Amino acid sequence: MWNFPIMPPQASDYALQHDLLFFAITFLTVVFTLLVPALFVFLAIYYRRGSKASRKNAHDHDLRIEIAWSVVPLLLGIGIFAWSAYLYADTRKPPQDAIDIFVIGKQWMWHMQHPNGVRENNELHVPAGKPIKLTMISQDVIHSMYLPSFRVKQDVLPGRYTYLWFKPTVPGKYNLWCTEYCGTQHSEMGGYVYVLEPSEYERWLASGGQKGYNEKLTMEKAGEKLYNELACGNCHGAVDGPRGPSLYGIYNRQVRVKIGGREQTVLADDSYLRESLIKPYNKMNVGYEPIMPEYSNLSEEKILHLIAYMKSLGSRPAAPAGGQTPPASGSAPAAPERAAPNGSAPAPSDQTPSSVTPGTQTTPTGSM
Repeated sequence: MWNFPIMPPQASDYALQHDLLFFAITFLTVVFTLLVPALFVFLAIYYRRGSKASRKNAHDHDLRIEIAWSVVPLLLGIGIFAWSAYLYADTRKPPQDAIDIFVIGKQWMWHMQHPNGVRENNELHVPAGKPIKLTMISQDVIHSMYLPSFRVKQDVLPGRYTYLWFKPTVPGKYNLWCTEYCGTQHSEMGGYVYVLEPSEYERWLASGGQKGYNEKLTMEKAGEKLYNELACGNCHGAVDGPRGPSLYGIYNRQVRVKIGGREQTVLADDSYLRESLIKPYNKMNVGYEPIMPEYSNLSEEKILHLIAYMKSLGSRPAAPAGGQTPPASGSAPAAPERAAPNGSAPAPSDQTPSSVTPGTQTTPTGSM
């Protein structure tokens, strides 16, 4: 017996709502497509030349008919618009408790990374019954993430984060496609989504996921490691300093920046943090000079790690007793003092400290 399903399986809570809207639009399209030609043919035959149809007291218009064919389609159109706008807006607002998974599209594969550091290529493991948020970016050209069984699709762009979320409901194996022509091997850029029971998913995560995974660092820890390697803490301490602002609590905070010489307030979201790393002079923090280096050579994966670490930094810690500035998380530890000759006061180390005391003669940085 032939197995030829008309549509992919409904594997998310959004799929049913999507299909109801789809079939409603299809039904109305078919009805009006058939109704108008049917009326046209009927009237053409009924009032054809030589027919016995009465033509006495013919009217040149009928207000009731005109209102009906104007108001009814208008109300149906407004209803479909409101219904589809509601569903569209719902797909753009992921729940607060969504599991954040990061996706990089590249010719010609999908690279996934879970918050605990587990990596996957062309495969995505997710738990059933929990919302999943995909934060996506392209490393080269425009791609498009399409999950037909979940009825969601979103373009993946170079230089810009886009988002997609869904809530899988039925465990199983489902297709994943790129639906934007992205080069000669575009048709091969596909994979699978594996929806697991929550307990099975936790075991999968704990085991390190896909074979070949050996770096047991969460995205936050990998970002912290890179943060230290780049010596970001030398300028960005626990509080705003003369070289640069603090990154504590930076995520989703309103910041004052200069754009083209004009001061504006912007939201420090993922896109802002990414731009501040690779093009820090596009949006300069008010009160700081453009001395931060551009990290445009960082891979998208490393940028995601740094952003994950910055997002993990909570509110700014309170200064300890004595008025000393607390050290920045992830900054290099202060170097020990060296003894000066002849018993004089200790000479300072040549190593750059992780934080700068306000009032020193340094130039502010312009990042973030």
